[in-house]
Amino acid sequence: MKLSGNTILITGGGSGIGLAFAERFIKAGNKVIICGRREHVLQEAKEKFPNLITRVCDLDIESERIALFDWATANYPEVNVLVNNAGIQQRFNVLKSDAKQNWSYFRKEITTNIEAPFHLVMLFAPFFATKEEATIINVTSGLAFTPFAIAPIYSASKAALHSFTVSLRHQLSETSVEVIEVAPPAVNTNLGGAGLHVQGEPLDAFTDGIFKGLEEGQKEIGYGSSANRLRMSRDEIDQYVENMYKATKSTIE
Repeated sequence: MKLSGNTILITGGGSGIGLAFAERFIKAGNKVIICGRREHVLQEAKEKFPNLITRVCDLDIESERIALFDWATANYPEVNVLVNNAGIQQRFNVLKSDAKQNWSYFRKEITTNIEAPFHLVMLFAPFFATKEEATIINVTSGLAFTPFAIAPIYSASKAALHSFTVSLRHQLSETSVEVIEVAPPAVNTNLGGAGLHVQGEPLDAFTDGIFKGLEEGQKEIGYGSSANRLRMSRDEIDQYVENMYKATKSTIE
């Protein structure tokens, strides 16, 4: 992926990893568009980085995803990079989930983490394939490879996005579209709620590591503990997941 001269759309770009990526891409000489559902968060991001272009969009709604594609390609026809970064993480005990009354709460995680990025890729891929150079970056997770048992939907959704990304890379291999997967470890952001990831990797160090991987042309980019998990054996995965669950299960009991 070339790191400058692009027009880049980042979902969930108003905070956390998305905003950190936006900052680095702006500094590298790119035009950056961020979208998210909370207008005040986007406005705060723009106050920090005035060159940002913002768009309010609820990615859980099919018509808004289509509207985002139509708006971006009409107003910024040079757009050539999509970063599917938006995601939510919910931790719960399936025995206490009350899925009869609260299914909409759990369905939101599936829609945000799976349906939205799948749909956006399928909207943008044909458009990108007409360009000389284009890139799709899907942000998955180290948990796509080693499930976090207390966040079962999040882990499964990221595993689905990983699988989709592998298939996508093959389907687009004879086009101008490069497909990259970024698989973060726990990073010190507010994913899942404030304070849950304070022991995670520092956001700036993580972002530096990912951009080093982009510079090197890596197709799957991990960082810290997630880098090792991308290539674990099945036995290693099973042991890792068991240890993680034993260490955290009390938080959902």
